Amino acid sequence: MRKLIAGNWKMNGLASSRAEIEALKGLAGETTCDIVVCRPLTLVGRAMECSKGSTITIGAQDCHPEVEGAYTGDVSADMLAEIGARYVILGHSERRTSHGEDGEMIARKVAAAHRAGLVPIVCVGETGGERDEGRAIEVVDEQRLGSIPTGATCGNLAIADEPV
Repeated sequence: MRKLIAGNWKMNGLASSRAEIEALKGLAGETTCDIVVCRPLTLVGRAMECSKGSTITIGAQDCHPEVEGAYTGDVSADMLAEIGARYVILGHSERRTSHGEDGEMIARKVAAAHRAGLVPIVCVGETGGERDEGRAIEVVDEQRLGSIPTGATCGNLAIADEPV
């Protein structure tokens, strides 16, 4: 199994998209790891264009668990696959805290990503307070177990350790 290096550009990078990917192309040629760049939705297409001819793979930063419907502002995993994304970040700490996403919601999104042929990158991580209390393993295990549906394997899912 190859190691994975994934970068999340969050809600940044409009002007620097091409320069950042050009810099990564050199690294991609020198490593045995898979490199994934997850850009904001509006920059996924530009990132794919910039990464042509390299081994860099492009992903997105979130998806809705439903295939379609009245979910203004959301994007489905199928839509991401349609534009060429191959990975999607799910369960990021910011989504868990700012959007109230729990393990059940994240597991539904993981299942949607699988149905669309995407590889989900599931983020787990403890806060500094939880680590100081000696609860890091407990918190991460709870997030991991609650966020990963049946059928997920190390071949169709990645877990990112992302302490808050």
